[in-house]
Amino acid sequence: MKKILFTFLIVLSGCASSEGRYSLSEDETPDTIPTLEHIENPQPRYEEYSLMGNKNYRVRGKYYEVLTQPDAFSETGDASWYGKKFHGHKTANGEIYDMYSMSAAHKSLPLPSYVEVENVGNGKKIIVRVNDRGPFHEKRIIDLSYAAAAKLDMLNSGTVPVKITLLKPEKPENTDEWQTAKKQVYFIQIAAIEDEQKALEAANVFGKQLKLPAHVVKSKGVYRVRLGPFYDYEKTQNAHMLAKEHDFKEAFVLVEPFKNQKWPH
Repeated sequence: MKKILFTFLIVLSGCASSEGRYSLSEDETPDTIPTLEHIENPQPRYEEYSLMGNKNYRVRGKYYEVLTQPDAFSETGDASWYGKKFHGHKTANGEIYDMYSMSAAHKSLPLPSYVEVENVGNGKKIIVRVNDRGPFHEKRIIDLSYAAAAKLDMLNSGTVPVKITLLKPEKPENTDEWQTAKKQVYFIQIAAIEDEQKALEAANVFGKQLKLPAHVVKSKGVYRVRLGPFYDYEKTQNAHMLAKEHDFKEAFVLVEPFKNQKWPH
């Protein structure tokens, strides 16, 4: 079966202060560098703030105050990034850090928040969803995921000067519309393949192997092989771990708004 995996598979597609919870002592880039062209900016949308991660806190003897209802916020300073060491571990708001998502850590913005990040050196801009705390280093104002850092072309330098701007979507007036917007659906992306037929064959093979629903979606000329949809985050994490146990080492979680659509299996 592993031979089949390698035939079809082209690319397999936080900042906590406690010690001893990570298998790596130093942060690293992924063992296999995946293509990131298909990873897009998250779409800012109204979300309630998390129950976890939004209280004032103290790290290394320093006190941090969390903003409660910021209407506007911008900041300049250095951005850093965090990767493999933290991948798969809980973020400050209880979600799971995925270094291939467009996410970030900030010391004081409420969780979750959406911010635009501009690399002032090259003018590149991205949008990230803040769901973690950090970076707890002087002069650094935001810690970006591996994917987000790649989009800003800062992986080699490690840190770059940036400007961040809070994006604050309005709460929908229609309560039903907001309740629908709150719902999320999860997927596990396990491959990104340029050939449609190979992607469909891969989805069929992988779905049978993992005994999970699998389908293919096209984005920017690349066919994504995904497991799901899943509507429960715990089940999503179980599927994520199962995929990794079957040699999909770079599999990652995708989160999308629930839209009542159907995905082919």
